[in-house]
Amino acid sequence: MSKTPAKAATKSSRPYDLIIYGATGFTGRLVAEHMLATYGVGGEVSWAMAGRNAAKLDEVRTEIGAPDSLPLILADASDAESLTTMVALAKVIVTTVGPYQLYGEPLVAACAEAGTDYVDLCGEPAWMAQMIAAYGDKAKASGARIVFSCGFDSIPFDLGVWFLQQEAKSRLGSPLNRVRGRVRKMKGTFSGGTAASLLATIEASGRDRSLLAVMANPFAMSGGFTGPAQPDGNVATYDEGLGQWAAPFIMAAINTKVVHRSNTLLGHAYGQDLTYDEMMLTGPGKAGEKKAKALTSQNTIQNALLAFGPTRALIQRFALPQPGQGPSKTERETGFFDVLFVGENAAGQSLSVAVTGDKDPGYGSTSKMIAESALCLAHDVDATTTGGGIWTPAAAMGQALIARLRAKAGLTFEVQNL
Repeated sequence: MSKTPAKAATKSSRPYDLIIYGATGFTGRLVAEHMLATYGVGGEVSWAMAGRNAAKLDEVRTEIGAPDSLPLILADASDAESLTTMVALAKVIVTTVGPYQLYGEPLVAACAEAGTDYVDLCGEPAWMAQMIAAYGDKAKASGARIVFSCGFDSIPFDLGVWFLQQEAKSRLGSPLNRVRGRVRKMKGTFSGGTAASLLATIEASGRDRSLLAVMANPFAMSGGFTGPAQPDGNVATYDEGLGQWAAPFIMAAINTKVVHRSNTLLGHAYGQDLTYDEMMLTGPGKAGEKKAKALTSQNTIQNALLAFGPTRALIQRFALPQPGQGPSKTERETGFFDVLFVGENAAGQSLSVAVTGDKDPGYGSTSKMIAESALCLAHDVDATTTGGGIWTPAAAMGQALIARLRAKAGLTFEVQNL
């Protein structure tokens, strides 16, 4: 286990490009497997695994087939000194330890203090808004680039809108002020971490009712900017342009806030009048309508049940994956997602792009996305260009991350002819 002193002069002099914090968890282990299969150990990319249990770290290293030369680092969210030591060793920390509102703040604080870049899988907007307020200025001062939501929530959506807007400016000469995100197909499961984060958010909202307003506000992470009224994605809707019915998408409340924050960070490159929503397509005709309305009713019932404490306790005990559990390798590798983004500008011109992934969105694709996001910060995006602060994937990495995801993570970004 590493005993390296806590201080390192600059990020460029640190021994590791990235450290996977939470490597003994199910998703953390998948991140380590991706790193091993794609970059090996002892090559051009230097990386290590970190967690609070030495025996479990050693066990994971053996089980994934990594050599004993892969470094292991002890660190625990309840031990500030161990976090300080860990973040001083790496250019970027990859953390899969959630729910972040329960375990994440000490690591954000340590990275912001040390000027260490950070990526996570957070889908907890109220907590992210709190971290922006608490550590945004410190991260700017230290040069730390804190990037939340580097998994299925919210990379395909945040970068999908970014890619669409870049294509629109190139092809049409102006950004698109009305954008619709539509999940066309998806096979796989949301991660247990995403579900646990949802439950933790509901618990927190019960203790602090002001968080409900944050969750309902699409501009909650936009630095005080308030744009136009946004579409209601909570009811079954007929999408005239696509000729299909659409139902609410569970991750829309997260992704829409990230997209609007990206727009703000980019100086409103998408326009100050952007409207954006996300839904799941259910098909045309009566069958599509029936499915959309059934899913909308199901979503309403689920939300009501989640508001009831005993129901949440049962879900936590019996429905969520337990530590170390998740879908099988076959389930992960046969999963996929396909998301369409349709935009229109003030002149009535339209353009569409699609983002697809070749693995289960919550685990297989997510583990690749977060790893490549970290390496994008470490190798591809000049820190002097972005500067320190709390970023979104699109605003911090844009085209550089798209190139990595295409090359290393099985994602596609393509213009569509509808």
